[in-house]
Amino acid sequence: MSGINEKLEARPMARKESIIQGENYRITVLTESLLRLEYSRDGSFEDRATQTVLNRDFPVPVFKVSETEGELKIFTSALELTYNKQEFAPNGLFIKVTGGKSNETNWHYKDPVKDLGGTARTLDEADGAIPLESGVVSRNGFTIVDDSRSMAVTEDGWVDLRPEGSIDLYFFGYGHRYQEAVKDLYYLCGRTPLLPRWVFGNWWSRYHRYTEQEYKELMERFERERIPFSVAVVDMDWHLVDIDPKYGSGWTGYTWNREFFPDPKEFMDWLHSRNMKITLNVHPADGVRAYEEAYERVAKRMGIDPKSGEPVPFDVTDRHFLEVYFEELHHPLEDEGVDFWWLDWQQGTVTKIPGLDPLWMLNHFHYLDSARRGKRRLTFSRYAGIGSHRYPIGFSGDTVISWESLRFQPYFTATASNAGYGWWSHDIGGHMHGVRDDEMTARWVQLGVFSPLNRLHSTDNPFNGKEPWKYNKITQSVMEEFLRLRHKLVPYLYTMNRYASRDGQPLVRPMYWLEPEREETYHVPNEYYFGTELIAAPITDPADTCTCMGCAKAWLPKGTWFDFFNGRRYEGGRLLSVYRCVEEMPVFVRAGGIVPMQELPEQMNDLSNPQNLEICIFPGADGSFSLWEDEGDSPEDADENWVCTELTQKNGESFLISAAKGNISVLPERRTWTLRFKGVENAAAEVLADGQAMEAVQSYDADTRTLTVRAEEVPVTSEIKVRFIKGLMMAEKDMTGSVYEILERAQIAYDVKEAVLKTVEELGERAVPALFAMELEEPLLCAVTEVLTAC
Repeated sequence: MSGINEKLEARPMARKESIIQGENYRITVLTESLLRLEYSRDGSFEDRATQTVLNRDFPVPVFKVSETEGELKIFTSALELTYNKQEFAPNGLFIKVTGGKSNETNWHYKDPVKDLGGTARTLDEADGAIPLESGVVSRNGFTIVDDSRSMAVTEDGWVDLRPEGSIDLYFFGYGHRYQEAVKDLYYLCGRTPLLPRWVFGNWWSRYHRYTEQEYKELMERFERERIPFSVAVVDMDWHLVDIDPKYGSGWTGYTWNREFFPDPKEFMDWLHSRNMKITLNVHPADGVRAYEEAYERVAKRMGIDPKSGEPVPFDVTDRHFLEVYFEELHHPLEDEGVDFWWLDWQQGTVTKIPGLDPLWMLNHFHYLDSARRGKRRLTFSRYAGIGSHRYPIGFSGDTVISWESLRFQPYFTATASNAGYGWWSHDIGGHMHGVRDDEMTARWVQLGVFSPLNRLHSTDNPFNGKEPWKYNKITQSVMEEFLRLRHKLVPYLYTMNRYASRDGQPLVRPMYWLEPEREETYHVPNEYYFGTELIAAPITDPADTCTCMGCAKAWLPKGTWFDFFNGRRYEGGRLLSVYRCVEEMPVFVRAGGIVPMQELPEQMNDLSNPQNLEICIFPGADGSFSLWEDEGDSPEDADENWVCTELTQKNGESFLISAAKGNISVLPERRTWTLRFKGVENAAAEVLADGQAMEAVQSYDADTRTLTVRAEEVPVTSEIKVRFIKGLMMAEKDMTGSVYEILERAQIAYDVKEAVLKTVEELGERAVPALFAMELEEPLLCAVTEVLTAC
C-alpha cells in the first residue's frame, strides 16, 4: 500500500468556548496572542484541516467579550480586537497589541505586515541575497498567516477546494515573544518531526555521472583518509538519461543505468555495510515513458495499452496515479535499498486543481509514504510554504559558487526559523558557476558543520568537486578536520533534534530570539544560536592581506564566554569583531557550558549511540546538560524509547555524570568518558564510580589550557563523579602568546611586528591607546585589540 492512504494526525476543531460567531464572521481566540479571523459571504466556515493548519484545539485562553448590535470587542492579556461586524475592512477591523515587552502597536485589516522574514522556496541560481517570504516574528509585534487560499484536507486524507472568496487569517500578536510565537505556530501547523540520527553526519553529493566502481573507489578513499560520511547521495545519472529524443528529455527516470550500476542492490548493500544511507535524485515531472522498466506495469494500472507506447503523464492531482507512482516506481527501488528520496521539483506551481502546488503534494505524500519503511518518515525537497517544517529535510537549491552566496546562507538559515523551518540542507561549497577559491571553500565547509545538515555538493564540472584533496594543503586540512568534527558533534546535535521536535526549539535560532530588546542582536544577521550551548559566527568574507585572518561581527550576551576552539575568554554584553585564521571559526560557549561529543569509532561512519564519549566542559559557572538518546530511527517518538544521562558541573568543585535513566537497552553496557575541562589551570582530581574511587587517566595540555580526565569502561548504570581536590581555577589569559601568533602571520614589516609585541609585553591591556598611536593597519589593530580586551 502507498502513503496516499496515510494521514497526518490532526485536531482541526477549535473549542466551542473559544469561538465568537456571527452570520458572516467567526473569530476564534486560540491563545491570548493568536486569533483566527474568518469572513464568509455565505456564512460557511472551514472546520477541516488545511494544507497549512492541522490543529485548532488549543486550550481555551482567558478572554473577555464586549458586544453591541454594531460592534464586537475582544480583550485578552495581549490583544484588544475591535470589529464592526461588517465585511472585513481597514475601518472596521482593528487589533491593538498590548502584551509583552514591545511597545503597543496597532493593526488595521489590510495593513502591510513588516516582519523579520521567514524563508524562500529555493535558492536556485541565487548569487547572494534573495527576497524572503514572511514568518511569524516581527519587531512590530504582530504578523499574519493567510490561510485563505490553501486546500482543505478531507477526512480520508485527500485535498479539496474551499469556498471562493472566504477570508481565513491567523493573527500572531506576540509582541517580542518570538520563541513563543514559533512554538504556537508548531502547535497550529503540526510539530517538527524527529529526524533519524544518521542524517546528522556528513552527506556526500555531486551532480556527476558516477559509475558504481567510481563511487565505491571514492568512498574507500574517504575511509583511508579517515573522513566520515553517513549519507550517500546519487544525483540523477543513476537512471537512464541518454534516451531516444522521441521520449523527450532524460531528466525524469526510474530505470537504473546498468552500464553505470550493473547490480544496484549489491551497490546499495555495499554502502549499507559501511554504515551509509542512500538517497536517489528524482525529477518526476515527465511521467512514465515507454522505455522505462516499470512502464508496462504502470500503463496497465493506468488503463493504457502498453503496446501503444503512450506515455503515462505525471498528474499529482490523480489519486490513482499517485498510488501507482509510489507502488510501481518507488517501492521496488526502496525494496532494493533506497533509504529516502531527493525530490527535485523545479517545474512550477500549477496543477489541474487551481491553486494546488505540486511541490506541496509531492512533499506531503512522499513524506507519508516513507512510513512504509518501518522507520522515521523522511523526504528531501524544496520549501512549499508555511507548514513545510512537517516534511523535512529542506533542499535549498542550486546556488552560485561565490562569497555573496556564502555570505547569505547563515542569515537565510537562521531566519528560516521565524517560519518554523529548522532543517535546511544547503549545497555546501556552492553548486555551479563562480570561481575556484580555496579559502571560500574552507569557510563554507565550516558553515556546513555548524548548519542543520551538512551536505557537500557541486555540479558536473570536471574541476568542481568537494573532495578535500582537490584543494591546497591548508584547505584540505581544514575540510578534513571540520568534517570529522561534524560526526563528533552528533550526540549534541541529536539531543537538539529532540528539543526541536518536542519543545519547538529549532537548532539554529537568530540572536534576537533570546534578547529581543537588545538592538545589537538585530545587527548580527550571520550570527546564531546553535543549540542550547553554542553561538556560531561563521566568517563569510575573504581574509585581509595584512593579518591573513577573516573577520566576523558578533554579539555576546552578558556573562562570560569562551571560544569553543582556542579557549579564549570574553566578557559579554557587547558587540565585537572577531578575527580568525582559516583554520578556525568563531564559535562561543557560555561559562558553565557542556558540549557532549563522541570519539570517532573505528567504523567512522557509524553514528549509533557511541561507546566512547568526549565531553567539553567550560568553567566559570554551574552548568548542566541532559544527553538524550534513543534507537535513532524508531518509527514512533515515544517517551519509553528514550534514555537520559544528566551531566552537571559545580563550578570549580566537581563534575557529575548521572546513571543513565530510561531505556538503557539502546546504550552500550559500558562507556569510556573523556572529560576535557577547557581554559583551566592544572588541578588534581579524584574520580568516583558509585561512590568508590576508580582509576582514571589525567593529563594537562598547557598550550590549550585543557585538563583531561579519562574514565574507561564504566557501566552506564553507574554514577561518575570527578572531584577537584583543591578546586579548579580558570586559567589566566596568555595575552602575549596570542598577540605573537597574530604578528607571526601578519604580512607587515618585521620592525613593526617587534614594536607591537614589545608594547604589549610592557603595557598589557593598557597597550591599546599606544597601538592606536602607531597607525597600524585597521585589521591588525582590531585583531590585536580583540585579544587585549578579552578577559
